[in-house]
Amino acid sequence: MAAEPIDLDDIRDRARRWLDDDPDPATREELRAVLDRLPASAPDLADRFAGPLTFGTAGLRGPLRAGPNGMNLAVVTQAAAGLVGWLAAQGATGPLVIGYDARHGSREFAERTAQVATGAGRPALLLPRPLPTPVLAYAVRQLDGAAGVMVTASHNPPQDNGYKVYLGAGLGGELGAGAQIVPPADAGIEAAIRAVGPLARVPLGPAGQVLGDDLVASYVERAAAVVDPAGSRDLKVAYTPLHGVGAAVLTAAFARAGFGVPGVVPDQAEPDPDFPTVSFPNPEEPGAVDRLVELAERTGADLAIANDPDADRCAVAVRDARTGWRMLRGDEVGVLLADHLMRRGVRGLYATTIVSSSLLRAMCAARGLPYDETLTGFKWIVRAGGGSAPLVFGYEEALGYCVAPEHVRDKDGITAALTVAELAAGLKAEGRTLTDRLDELAAEFGVHHTDQLSVRVDDLRVIADAMARVRAATPTALLGHPVTEARDLLPEADVVILRTDAARVVIRPSGTEPKLKAYLEVVEPVANGDVPAARARATTAIAALRTEIATTLNL
Repeated sequence: MAAEPIDLDDIRDRARRWLDDDPDPATREELRAVLDRLPASAPDLADRFAGPLTFGTAGLRGPLRAGPNGMNLAVVTQAAAGLVGWLAAQGATGPLVIGYDARHGSREFAERTAQVATGAGRPALLLPRPLPTPVLAYAVRQLDGAAGVMVTASHNPPQDNGYKVYLGAGLGGELGAGAQIVPPADAGIEAAIRAVGPLARVPLGPAGQVLGDDLVASYVERAAAVVDPAGSRDLKVAYTPLHGVGAAVLTAAFARAGFGVPGVVPDQAEPDPDFPTVSFPNPEEPGAVDRLVELAERTGADLAIANDPDADRCAVAVRDARTGWRMLRGDEVGVLLADHLMRRGVRGLYATTIVSSSLLRAMCAARGLPYDETLTGFKWIVRAGGGSAPLVFGYEEALGYCVAPEHVRDKDGITAALTVAELAAGLKAEGRTLTDRLDELAAEFGVHHTDQLSVRVDDLRVIADAMARVRAATPTALLGHPVTEARDLLPEADVVILRTDAARVVIRPSGTEPKLKAYLEVVEPVANGDVPAARARATTAIAALRTEIATTLNL
């Protein structure tokens, strides 16, 4: 598909108007340099002005660069002014609570957000230093904030940053207190952002009140309380924060809970916005946890744990007698945590998403517990069931787990790590491992083998074309079995779901990255207790399903 021609005069005029309103000398200089390189820089300039970053249910996220299609002080000032104006229009009371990670620009964006809030007459409370996202989510509830802002790009590349918004109880209600925004709040905030006039007219006040370490200590104490104080603590853990902000809080929480302090990968222990030892700071990416596994092997650790850079996700690696060290899939950790809580007698609603394994549904049905399934994202998981039963656990396959919704109403990589450690220590005391428990679940419910086909693109039209293709020619069979359900969730969500009696495929664009994703699952019964044979059959089937779907999508 040919690229649209660039109107140089128009794009140059828009860039000059942006320059006149940009409050940051550094990005003004950056944009002038791009203008000076015209016409050679026309594609770069056109991309910067292709449109503003849209404020959606994930907030803002984009590359750090000058222009409306990037994260910079001008965009953040406008976003903060729109958010604060929207809060006032809704009659929200209470402070704006603001957290930030250690990425390039995060502190400056957080402080500017505080200045915009105080300039509008709303108190602003800043977390004391770069801290995990779950600390911010906790603080919004603890401090009765009107809303919260977390400046982070989570596990995106080093050149990105982002801006997530949480609502307090006043606007979020019982289920959404301290949770990420959902529609129609996102559209209301987006409209308020677009209504902000010249940035020079946005009043700026002082940089707000910087909170003390007592808030962090309170989070750590509550996090440590998620585990049973009488449980075993004999466990050796290796850990990496992947150059993010999780290490200090996680190690403090482990110590507070009575575990030995995990050994930390030395050259990934301190926050570093350049993420120098990984090609992509996401524990799901190939090679990202190689140093962690090396440390675990060298030190004889029982368990290896990684947080993503803002520590809201938790990855777990185990030593498997059959394969050596391996990373557990998010679905495996999710069902292990759910099973552990159920065995501890935690009753209430268990929830996951449409792209996660169907095993949690089977477990809840067998054990008489309420279950719900939502669209992807923790903003939906924490609102699961609509209040029909209290949520006690939620997870998504992308390494996100909520084991204590009344503590943090969002995914929390710190409390998830503690709960995994509690489970592993209890199993170790019995001479068993996490993989043993997975085999027991498989023997009881069948092997639920999940995988993912994920394709990163430079041109978003590739994703749109693939989704159109599967809708126009929906498969009628998968792995030789007839498709018994073909659901298109438009207009609610850009998702297509296919099911047979033994397989499921969910196809959707990523909500945070330029990726097309197909979530695959096959269910293989276990005959005569032979779990390895069932796993082997499932592995063969999932590989065949992956090939079928790649062909369907022409990828």
